[in-house]
Amino acid sequence: MPDSMALLVIIVTVALVFDYTNGAHDSANAIASVVSTRVLSPRSAVIMSGVLNFAGAFLGTHVAETVGKGIVSPEMILGSRTILIAALSGAILWNVFTWRAGLPSSSSHALIGGLIGAAVVQSGWNSLEYSSILYKVIIPLFLSPVAGFIAGYIIMLILAWISLGMRFKTANTVFKNLQVVAAAGMSVSHGMNDAQKTMGVIALALFIFHKIPVLYIPVWVKIACAAVIMMGTLNGGWRIIKTMGQKILRMRPVHGFASQSATAGVIFTASLFGAPISTTQVTTSSLLGVGSSKRFSAVRWGVAGGVVIAWFITIPASAIVAALCMLIFTFLGLS
Repeated sequence: MPDSMALLVIIVTVALVFDYTNGAHDSANAIASVVSTRVLSPRSAVIMSGVLNFAGAFLGTHVAETVGKGIVSPEMILGSRTILIAALSGAILWNVFTWRAGLPSSSSHALIGGLIGAAVVQSGWNSLEYSSILYKVIIPLFLSPVAGFIAGYIIMLILAWISLGMRFKTANTVFKNLQVVAAAGMSVSHGMNDAQKTMGVIALALFIFHKIPVLYIPVWVKIACAAVIMMGTLNGGWRIIKTMGQKILRMRPVHGFASQSATAGVIFTASLFGAPISTTQVTTSSLLGVGSSKRFSAVRWGVAGGVVIAWFITIPASAIVAALCMLIFTFLGLS
């Protein structure tokens, strides 16, 4: 077993690896539509998204606090030094699997599932913060995609009415420019919600190892997580971009602007309430709402159905993987 400081460094490193995979996996959420409609080149879109993810990571700490002390009771896991490695391993392995498969699953829920699975094996079911999980995870799990669908549907109807008398070429030009603004806002909101999840994990590790007296987010943690999620975003998630930007709905700039505006609004709102929601869920549901506003047959529901299945199996799947990792650590006497 490594000494305390070495083990803490390992945990922080693994957490930042998760942050990187989060950026690479979820970068598609912000830029898939702007790339698929050819408003921006993939390179330009990824650079813009990466920089704005970095900036968004500094906007508040509500989500970080939920992850750090709202999923698992910090006091209940003080005795375990490998629980966070098991939790992060479960999340990373599930992220890698879905990334390779091209499935836009949720990095957020993979992390939450990992924390739950590892904590239950280590400290039992009493270690979970059930009230917070219910109000900050489970309810948003169902409400956020519904909100994304409704917002996408309504925004698209409004835009269709506004552009009714516009020439096609003029409307296309206007919405191409607006789509860049919407993609930028979505990138900021992604950093605001997703980068903070890793901040919460690292802060929890610092608390467990008695490096901070109470659970808060040090400045260096904010900078590190913001920088790493930016690098992950710059790597891009091209398989997922293909699914999000081409397979669910055949998009034009107006569709991209409507879906990204809806998504950014939902994510900003959730972040203010400290809910670590899935940006992937909201993005996908807003696309479905936008497509449905025209006609239900405009949406490729078969592909959408596969995406929805991935949503609901992510928490239990990553929890099982993390639980298995924790059992291995326990068997080896490393718990």
